[in-house]
Amino acid sequence: PIRKQTTDIQAVKNCIRVAREGGTICIAPEGNRTYSGRTEYMSPAIISLAKKMGLPILLYRLEGGYGVEPRWGDSVRKGKMRCYVSRVIMPEEYKDMIVLDAEADIATMKEKCAFVFCAVDMKKDEVKALEEKYARAEIPVVSNNSAHRWTPDVPMVIPEINPEHLAVIEAQRARLGTKRGFIAVKPNCSIQSYVPALTPLLKFKPTLVVATTYQAISGAGKTFKEWPEMIDNVIPYIGGEEEKSEQEPLRVWGTVEDGKIVKADAPLITTQCIRVPVTNGHTAAVFVKFENKPTKEEILEAWANFKGLPQELELPHAPEQFITYFEEDNRPQAALDRDIYGGMGVTLGRLREDSYFDYKFVGLSHNTLRGAAGGAVLIAELLYRQGYFD
Repeated sequence: PIRKQTTDIQAVKNCIRVAREGGTICIAPEGNRTYSGRTEYMSPAIISLAKKMGLPILLYRLEGGYGVEPRWGDSVRKGKMRCYVSRVIMPEEYKDMIVLDAEADIATMKEKCAFVFCAVDMKKDEVKALEEKYARAEIPVVSNNSAHRWTPDVPMVIPEINPEHLAVIEAQRARLGTKRGFIAVKPNCSIQSYVPALTPLLKFKPTLVVATTYQAISGAGKTFKEWPEMIDNVIPYIGGEEEKSEQEPLRVWGTVEDGKIVKADAPLITTQCIRVPVTNGHTAAVFVKFENKPTKEEILEAWANFKGLPQELELPHAPEQFITYFEEDNRPQAALDRDIYGGMGVTLGRLREDSYFDYKFVGLSHNTLRGAAGGAVLIAELLYRQGYFD
């Protein structure tokens, strides 16, 4: 046990003594249960202590406790809990790891980093404040978080689609009082399976889009081992995804006006987002109406010829072909097609006319590559090539 709200030197000494005696040390790195049940901030001092002791780290998870004994409840409830070792990290894996405090060590970060990626599990207002601290310290931030996606002078970019939005960084720097620091963000993973497909069709003026996304469990940060309830199961709700899936495309298709991003007025988009038992890859079933209905051949030609600035610049993580269309009726498939061009390409199929809408089709993208980390890396490559890190 430790004394809370203070630096307990004796507890640290006891840990070191137990380690030397060959014992086992159990640490609750968050120091408390949470109201939401989500993983919260863990002190970097935990890693520093582990490095000092040179012991293997067993990541032991307890799931279900939030429902059995919630913080807001006054009694224990009937329910199931799972406890298991999710990963073992050996000393060789972390011995050379540099551990810094994300807030207290910003000055040190500035000396070591040309820019930072940000992907943290914190409250939205805390994320916004943290990212602005880095920007104001003249450290550019490429963020995978949603906190700044609707900040008017923060570009939310899919590099092939709206690289011109990076121009708003000049206004953001003026607001922040920085010369080099800024924040750029990527949009939600769910829209990557249909926004790339619709973008080259904007010239035909789509008026109404209905999209149902079938989203992999990795989008929730889970595996089947961690989430066995998803095996042979479908969950027809993903918190917050539908609003993002309907509104974020309009911001991506918006314009830069007077130092801010103004979202597009059309098309009207309505979505449903469903969690499915797939490891990686978000699939979208899309229906679309146009003001000026194109032919099927015009759509296929638009998709085949669609290239963006990353392809022109031959950026390292840019797929050679942004959109790949399959003629087979049973494609795209997550297991077969999500890794196309290193997981950075988007695959489409089953384009056909609809009895009510003009057309319908299916799209697929890799949610943790194109939709998350890979997308952020591609944004960083574009920012670098355009001189924003100078």
